[in-house]
Amino acid sequence: MIPLAYWLAAIIFVVDQLSKYAIIHLLRLPEAESIALLPVFSLTWVENRGVSMGMLTAGSEIERWLLVAVTGLIAVVVAFWAWRSRALVENIALGLVFGGALGNILDRVRLGYVVDFVHLHLGRWSFYVFNVADAAITTGVVILLLLALTGRSDGKPERLTDA
Repeated sequence: MIPLAYWLAAIIFVVDQLSKYAIIHLLRLPEAESIALLPVFSLTWVENRGVSMGMLTAGSEIERWLLVAVTGLIAVVVAFWAWRSRALVENIALGLVFGGALGNILDRVRLGYVVDFVHLHLGRWSFYVFNVADAAITTGVVILLLLALTGRSDGKPERLTDA
């Protein structure tokens, strides 16, 4: 039986790639550079050559492919972890991370950068520009951290028992 994480990863991957297709080919965001939708939300074109929040920017082809290899290795570890996991909440979190990683890896392989476009801002304050894959990865990692901090992998709270 295919783990839930793999199905969720496939959904995240498809939604991520469809959103990037729409941004590039339908809205033509690279030409517009930015489209304000709300006072706090814009679609803004960013070619992210780094990892999360633009850190570890790949300045050369060697660094680009090194990022592909490292993120690919992480994706393989997450896929193996998901295969072994039987806990529902953990499986969901791993599916989010795996699907997001695959979406960003494909961008980096095809384009040499990750397409980012979701821009939240308020006045002069601006959050990092991100994409569907980034949001899935972040959500999955937060869930995994919460599970680790609570000492549970199934997402259920610890039962208090009388000693």
